[in-house]
Amino acid sequence: MSVIHFSGRSFLAAILLCLLCNPFSNPALAGDFTVTPVRIYMTPKDRATAITVTNDGDTELVMQADLFLWKQTPDGKDELTPTDDIFLAPPIIKVAAKSRQVVRLARVGAARPTEQLTYRMIAREIPEARPPTEGNEVQLALAFNMPVFITPPQAKPIINCTASRVAADSVVATCENSGNAHTHPVSLLLHGGNGDTLAKDEIGGYILAGIRRGFVLKREGGKIAAGSGKLAVSFADGSKQSFDVNIGD
Repeated sequence: MSVIHFSGRSFLAAILLCLLCNPFSNPALAGDFTVTPVRIYMTPKDRATAITVTNDGDTELVMQADLFLWKQTPDGKDELTPTDDIFLAPPIIKVAAKSRQVVRLARVGAARPTEQLTYRMIAREIPEARPPTEGNEVQLALAFNMPVFITPPQAKPIINCTASRVAADSVVATCENSGNAHTHPVSLLLHGGNGDTLAKDEIGGYILAGIRRGFVLKREGGKIAAGSGKLAVSFADGSKQSFDVNIGD
């Protein structure tokens, strides 16, 4: 089971920036909580699923959730549109200090899609709900952005990738998903003819159904030689694919 942990301590850079803006303020760290799972996978038969929010902090955690239909533009940029297709119950999450709360994400209607439906749930901490304390404080709020996939049994991604030079030390790997479900590359490695790694991108990103997306792979300290090679792509589900590519001058 996947768990994602959020802590106000990870916002140190933001705190320092706020202190530069107001050196006489006392920073108030944001909440400290965990959420599980970090991605929601449902089938068309599922009407609801559970999400657990654990508050590890010393004060009550209050969050508000918003649901969005998640699409991507033809070049892979995310587009979020408010939706009533799914909802969170309750929509306002209140978790007492050192405790946990189970909320339910539910579907509306009984549609049986033939391709994967994709959504995003964004829950934001409401810092105004915290009890006031003495001093002039900088209020920092946390949020989590969770993908939601409703996938028919027959839906699957079909991926094909190419690579072309964009600079002496960089190539862009263009991956197209012609299937009817998302895919999620997490690592792209360009190997030369002798198997050496020439360039890489170890961040990746989601590619929704029918979308083409580019990833820049850069070589540290030198030009990428022209010629044939292999583009090795690793995916979030543990699978891997390799594509023959040819890098021009």
